[in-house]
Amino acid sequence: MSHTSVALVTGASRGIGRAIALRLAEQHRVIGAARDEQALQALVADIEQRGGRAEAMALDVSDPVQVAARLEGHAVDVLVHNAGVGTMKPLLELTPAEWQRMMDVNVNALFHVTRALLPGMVARGRGHIVIIGSIAGRSAFVGGAGYATTKHAVMGFAENLMLEVRDAGVKVSVVSPGSVATDFSGRAEPRASAQLLADDVAAAVMSVVNTPPEVLMHRVEVRILSPKRPRGTG
Repeated sequence: MSHTSVALVTGASRGIGRAIALRLAEQHRVIGAARDEQALQALVADIEQRGGRAEAMALDVSDPVQVAARLEGHAVDVLVHNAGVGTMKPLLELTPAEWQRMMDVNVNALFHVTRALLPGMVARGRGHIVIIGSIAGRSAFVGGAGYATTKHAVMGFAENLMLEVRDAGVKVSVVSPGSVATDFSGRAEPRASAQLLADDVAAAVMSVVNTPPEVLMHRVEVRILSPKRPRGTG
């Protein structure tokens, strides 16, 4: 694809979303969407410095009115749902507000943003929706009653949507990483070897997006090779 192809990345201001935006900017014009407009402007500057094209879009994906207003009229070829929040607590410690915030950002936003951009993809007969899931989307852990529930919902949403739109030429993929060294997990730097880097996930997204036109890579799980070996050893 050329830079005439447009990729919109939610949660693009930092972490995995920023890394994905930088990768996709090698082949697409990128729209970085997030609430932190200052961080988005820094992303745009980085992309342009590398010879790419990008724009910032201040957007709260959990607000359906704002999503509809901001995304109206945008023709997007690749949509990456990356925005997400996680509060890891046992159910009895989880507040209703924390539960609702995870549902709004991790699940409801998938509907709002997809519903705004999917009609254009279907009308054009092409498009690719990539959702950043999690290994938590097929497993359980203490403290995951909220977060893991949302990621299980992501898997159900993605597979059903894939079956609905594949014959219209629209691809739906889920990239599910293990633990990633971002501030989402509470660590700004990777541990010795037990965490992925944000760019590892971005590379996986790039691979999924670059599959041949008639090939769909629907589910990809990305893990660190071994938590017992220092990163980079042969």
